[in-house]
Amino acid sequence: MRSRVRAGGHAVHPILIVFPLGLLTTAVGFDVLWLITDRASFAFTAAHVIAAGVLLGVVTSATGWLDWLLAVPVGTRARRVGLAHGFVNTAVLVLFGISWLLRAGAPGWDASPLALVLAWAGLAVAGFGGWLGGELVERMGISVEEGAHPDAPSSLGKRPVTATATVPAER
Repeated sequence: MRSRVRAGGHAVHPILIVFPLGLLTTAVGFDVLWLITDRASFAFTAAHVIAAGVLLGVVTSATGWLDWLLAVPVGTRARRVGLAHGFVNTAVLVLFGISWLLRAGAPGWDASPLALVLAWAGLAVAGFGGWLGGELVERMGISVEEGAHPDAPSSLGKRPVTATATVPAER
């Protein structure tokens, strides 16, 4: 199933997902550093990295929802798993967003215990959301070019991908 939201011949959603996921994971890392060192710069950085991660997460989410609406066939398991993937990752953004709001009012952007728990829970939930995304791509072929194979031409070329190439059997 070919993604509808594309750039340079590739689906945009899997390209973008690395940014919010990386930022939100990094924020949790800064939280740990803050807890170990009590350096205010780590708390400040964690809060601001969360803000960037949530904002990019909203953009990334929009591309995923568009693909789900426009490309994933209705009545399929992929449609159901895609819906769960979207809701789980929306929950991630909500958890981190609340964590950020709790920090915003604190002196030095210090994280309360609740803000930390929400961020860490958000990261755990993101792992499950990522697994669901992997299920969509690797098990159901969502966002995979029809006729993809190891010798397919570049997506930037003018030749369409075809299934005529012979793919060697696995040993």
